[in-house]
Amino acid sequence: MEDITVSELKGRLEKGEKFHFLDVREEWEFEEDNLGAKNIPLGELPHRISELEKFKDEEIVVHCRSGARSSNAKKFLESKGFSQVRNVPGGILAYRAL
Repeated sequence: MEDITVSELKGRLEKGEKFHFLDVREEWEFEEDNLGAKNIPLGELPHRISELEKFKDEEIVVHCRSGARSSNAKKFLESKGFSQVRNVPGGILAYRAL
């Protein structure tokens, strides 16, 4: 599935759209600044994937600080059969720069 731009993400959040939103940054980064996503740090994702199982065939938007960790999370989730995972290139840094 193709990635989502920060401007598209911002628009969807502002409209209050409902979608599964995952932040794969470390807990301290999430506590410092977050957009309201569910926080599962990338290193914990393999152990906590069961928390996302029920969303396997639904859109999941994944973000991190810059887009690198979320890109890895997207690849991992896709390898586990998740079909609609979208990364946010640029991450929260690009989002805050908007």
